[in-house]
Amino acid sequence: MQGKIRKAVSGFYYVESDGIIYQTRGRGNFRNQNITPLVGDNVVFESTNLTDGYVLEVLPRKNQLVRPTVANIDQAVVVTSMVEPNFSFNLLDRFLVTLEFNEIEPIIYLTKIDLLSEVELVEEIIKIYEEIGYRVIVATPDDRSIVELQQTFEHKLTVFMGQSGAGKSTLLNQILPSLELPTAAISESLGRGKHTTRHVELLEVADGLVADTPGFSAIDLLTIDTEELPRLFPEFVARMSDCRFRECKHLNEPNCAVKEAVEQDKIAYSRYEDYKQFMSEIENRRPVYKKKNKN
Repeated sequence: MQGKIRKAVSGFYYVESDGIIYQTRGRGNFRNQNITPLVGDNVVFESTNLTDGYVLEVLPRKNQLVRPTVANIDQAVVVTSMVEPNFSFNLLDRFLVTLEFNEIEPIIYLTKIDLLSEVELVEEIIKIYEEIGYRVIVATPDDRSIVELQQTFEHKLTVFMGQSGAGKSTLLNQILPSLELPTAAISESLGRGKHTTRHVELLEVADGLVADTPGFSAIDLLTIDTEELPRLFPEFVARMSDCRFRECKHLNEPNCAVKEAVEQDKIAYSRYEDYKQFMSEIENRRPVYKKKNKN
């Protein structure tokens, strides 16, 4: 039989198939093959009853994240605060680049609009990112924004991520009140250990699946190289064919269509500045060497 892992706890994998949840264990040789089934994995399994099954094969993944530890993600809601913490173009672009790299569709969800004194910033953010092609949802005091967000869940596996204090847990609690996730100061101090060690489960919401644990609040660029980075900015990709050089990095090359678009305000200056910073970080990062096992 085939199914999807909805939850993984203490060596047990809870696989959903045709609306039924089966408790299974991993195949004995998975450890020798360095295979670890993840929540979200599509698997082949066998089971004679609901509690004694075995995962036989993990089918190929299209992507996976470390926090939350989920595979085969379709979209990610990047919860982005306008105030406390203040909005950061740089941090948002880090999330977007990471999601583009993993082929995960981003949805930008702006929170704490009511605390913002200048609404012009919200309008600027919407203009910049919607022109690129990203969906931007602005939180509202009523349920309109929640309803709009839930309408994107159908037939998709969705995860939530964003900066610390942006309101990820609050938003998840609104969507899934039974979660009762710790929020605000609680999650940042007393609840931190509990929050990061709990298992991940996929829950059914609006005809889709939602990971019940918020994702990482800090982003590094350890797995992206300098050749890949230009392809993770959609507005750059749209103009690459007009650059003089096929492998243009959009930095010091002449006749660069991306730099021209920045000068003409067709590409946001903030996005280009973040791109240059990310490129510098990648070029200057130290190589990571794996320790050799001692016999």
